[in-house]
Amino acid sequence: MIPTRRQQFNREFRQEKYDTLHKSLEQRAGVDIHFRLSETPCFLPASLVRKLEDAARTMVNGLLASKEYLAAADAVVPERFRVAGHETKPTFLAVDLGLIQTDRGVEARLVELQAFPSLYGFQPALAEAHIANYGIDGVEIFLDGLTRDEYLRILRQAIVAGHDPAEVVLMEIDPLHQKTLPDFKFTEQLWGVRAVDARAVTREGRKLFYDRDGRKTPIKRVYNRVIPDELTKSGATFAFDYRDDLDVEWTGGPDWFFRISKFSIPWIKHPWVPETYYLDQVPTLPADREEWLLKPLFSFAGGGIIFAPTDADIAAIPAGERRNFILQRRMHFTPFFETPYGPTQAEIRLMFVREGDSYRAVVPLLRMGRGKMMGVDHNKGLQWVGASAGLIDTDV
Repeated sequence: MIPTRRQQFNREFRQEKYDTLHKSLEQRAGVDIHFRLSETPCFLPASLVRKLEDAARTMVNGLLASKEYLAAADAVVPERFRVAGHETKPTFLAVDLGLIQTDRGVEARLVELQAFPSLYGFQPALAEAHIANYGIDGVEIFLDGLTRDEYLRILRQAIVAGHDPAEVVLMEIDPLHQKTLPDFKFTEQLWGVRAVDARAVTREGRKLFYDRDGRKTPIKRVYNRVIPDELTKSGATFAFDYRDDLDVEWTGGPDWFFRISKFSIPWIKHPWVPETYYLDQVPTLPADREEWLLKPLFSFAGGGIIFAPTDADIAAIPAGERRNFILQRRMHFTPFFETPYGPTQAEIRLMFVREGDSYRAVVPLLRMGRGKMMGVDHNKGLQWVGASAGLIDTDV
C-alpha cells in the first residue's frame, strides 16, 4: 500500500531471511508455530489506520450505547455460558475489516467483530521479528501512538488487574495442543500469567485452584481463552460452572463471546457494513445468490461459512434454527499488496482494550490470502499468505 516500501521489500527479500524470522520467533516463544506466517509484513499508512480505528470505534460504541441492542444480545447468551458477576462491558474487542478500493479512496468493510481475547502476546512479537530480521526502520507497530511500555501496562491491567500473576491463569482446553500456544507462551513471558487446562482446575467451596510447580495455587482471576463452540464440541467438563458464585474475577468471559459477535452485525448502522440479515427474517432469498454468504452466528475462525448458498443449503436448516444464521452480502477485497506470486489481499484486525469506560486501540493483526477467505483451508499450498504484521508508516 506504500509503493516505495513495498518495492524495496520485494527487491531485497531473501528466503533465508524469512527462515531466520520463523526460527527466531519459535526460539523466542520456546515452542513450534503451527500456523503459516506470511513472508512479508503489511506496510500501512498511518492516515488509513486512523480512519479504520475511527470507523471501528463508531461501530462498537453504537452497540454498547444501545439499551435495545444490549437487551437483545443478552437474550442470545446460552444459559450455561452466563457468568456470575460478569463484566458489565467487555475488556477485549476485535474488529475485522477487509480493505477495498472505492471511488472515494481506500476504505474497508466490516467482516466480523468479537469481544474475545486475541493474540495480544504473539502479535507484537511477530511485528518485532519482522523489523529485526528484515532490517526495517521508520515504522510503528502499536496503534494510537502507544509505546511498547504503555502497551504492556494496558494489557497488564486488563489481564492481571493488580493481582499476583501467579494467581491469574490463562484458561484454555488442552492449551499445549492449541495452535495459539505461542501466544500463551508470550503472555507468560510478558505478564507472568500461565496457560492452564480448564479440565485440571480444582474447586473447594467458592475457590478455584491449579497446580503450579507442584503447589496448589489459588486462582483469583481468569483470563478466559476457552471458546464456547469448541467447549461444546469437545464435551469437556470442568469442576466449576460459569454460573457458580465463585471467588474469582473473569476477564474475556464467555458471555461476551455471544453479545459482541456476528449477531451484532445487522444492528450496526455504518456505511462500511455490508448488507446483513438474520436468516429467519429474510422473506425472499436473493436472486444473485453467488454474491451472498451464509454464516452461523457463533462459530469461530470462519467455521461453517457457505459461499453462494443454494436453496438446498437453506432448506437443510430447520426453521427454528434459522435465527442462528445470517445472510451477508459478499465482499470482494482489493488485492493491494504486490507479491512475487501476484497481488494479495489482506484482512486487518484492530485490537482494542477497555480503559475505564472507553476503548484503546492497541495493536493490529493482519491475515493475507489469495483464496476465498483468509483462513488456512482456503490458502493451502500458497506462499506470501498467512499471519502477518501491520507496520505503520507515520509519514504517510
